[in-house]
Amino acid sequence: MSQDKEKILSICNAISKDTLMETLDITYTDAGDNFLVARMPVTSKVHQPDGVLHGGATVALAESVGSAAAHVFLDTKNFYVRGIEIAANHVKGIKEGFVYAKATILHNGRTTQLWEIKITNGEGNLISNCKLTTIALPK
Repeated sequence: MSQDKEKILSICNAISKDTLMETLDITYTDAGDNFLVARMPVTSKVHQPDGVLHGGATVALAESVGSAAAHVFLDTKNFYVRGIEIAANHVKGIKEGFVYAKATILHNGRTTQLWEIKITNGEGNLISNCKLTTIALPK
């Protein structure tokens, strides 16, 4: 998996150029047989007015890593993969540091897939728990 991991991370980081992921400084940092991890710095750029991480930025991170995971683990040669629903429960605030998003597939159906994306801080504390549903459409 080591070579595959480096290739996956290289591709995910390269295709982020000139996208929302680059704007939010999202970097893909780890990959395994059934997961993908990205991190995002928590700075004033992603704060809400009172100085904590904005829920919208958190959801953008979750959808970014979930969608990237779908492209890594699903058949994108024959299918377009699109997000069709995302939900998030924010359970803890954070003002600085990094947040890490780990996308893991819970259901891999022929048409729809369900991803769990846990957002944690540097100490591993849960910040948000997100659910992303994707759909595979024939090309």
